Amino acid sequence: MYGKFKNYLTDELSAIQEAGLFKNERVITSPQGAAITVGNGQEVLNFCANNYLGLSNHPRLIAAAKKAMDERGYGMSSVRFICGTQDTHKELEAAITDFFKTEDTILYAACFDANGGVFEPLLSEQDAIISDSLNHASIIDGVRLCKAKRYRYANADMADLEKQLQDAQEQRFRLIVTDGVFSMDGNVAPMDKICDLAEKYDAMVMVDESHSAGVVGQTGRGVSEKFNTYGRVDIYTGTLGKSFGGAVGGFTTGRKEIIDMLRQRSRPYLFSNSIPPMVAAAGTEVFNMLKENNDIHDKLVKNVEYFRTRMIDAGFDILPTQSAICAVMLYDAKLSQDMAAELQKEGIYVTGFYYPVVPKGKARIRVQISAAHELEHLDKCIAAFIKIGTQLGVLK
Repeated sequence: MYGKFKNYLTDELSAIQEAGLFKNERVITSPQGAAITVGNGQEVLNFCANNYLGLSNHPRLIAAAKKAMDERGYGMSSVRFICGTQDTHKELEAAITDFFKTEDTILYAACFDANGGVFEPLLSEQDAIISDSLNHASIIDGVRLCKAKRYRYANADMADLEKQLQDAQEQRFRLIVTDGVFSMDGNVAPMDKICDLAEKYDAMVMVDESHSAGVVGQTGRGVSEKFNTYGRVDIYTGTLGKSFGGAVGGFTTGRKEIIDMLRQRSRPYLFSNSIPPMVAAAGTEVFNMLKENNDIHDKLVKNVEYFRTRMIDAGFDILPTQSAICAVMLYDAKLSQDMAAELQKEGIYVTGFYYPVVPKGKARIRVQISAAHELEHLDKCIAAFIKIGTQLGVLK
């Protein structure tokens, strides 16, 4: 049987390659940071990491992780409810709860697991999930695991959301779910308006803060800080793999009773190992740092404004953003790949995105700004974009 299946896979892989859609991994031989070394020994500036606060290689996090390894060991070899809960896990959950101003928090191996494990324990075929059309794949997969009736509204379109809520009135419970920041476009969900509609049509609200926490809001505490929707959002999910240190681990935080139920019935929580003590301890150290002052977040905001303003002034088509994601629109898939390759020759490490990651005809290079970037890094990136953009006819 495998001989036939092998032929099928070979044909499929060839088709992906011929379409120019094959994904190759690029090897990094240094720690993550503003400047990295790639497999051929070239040093480049990294503008495609989710390292928004520049903490992925921060000495305080490394020290906290080393200390935890010395004092609590390497791994837990257990799920939480058997013998996989240490004080390090509870401390991190408390820190996340404090940061988001919620009632309780539950940790997962990744936010993919948090989103995969949140819907099925809470909702049944009697209920409804109303989901933004650009929500992350992990939300889509989590919804598929749940028997609730599914409704979908156009990205951040409040008129369409209202229509879907009206259609969902026959269901028992309704849950609106949205990304806080949409990862390909960089736009922020209008949480105040979403909460208004939720209250009008008797629905709960869930937001995935993976790309918004640490970035959005006056001090980077996410969409509820930006839109003052504390107490109006019932469930937040998020990750430690982006702003908060860039390692692994996810979480769900929100209403106490919801978190209690997830501890009882959420399958990714019940059947996956606890995150390692070193990750939990370093995660707690991130939140300790963010409580001390807002310097890192302030620098990120300044970097984003500087980069975006100068790229628009140069003539690039940049989608509106209130986040650290700057989508440089190129529209053509091959052009996005060619431009990314040429930029790497200039020492700028970026990735071109194209269908099926983004809609057909909407190819782009997604530039992600970090607090680790200095002004000279941003200037070098902008200059390289102008040079290659001119060569490839993106700039006229």
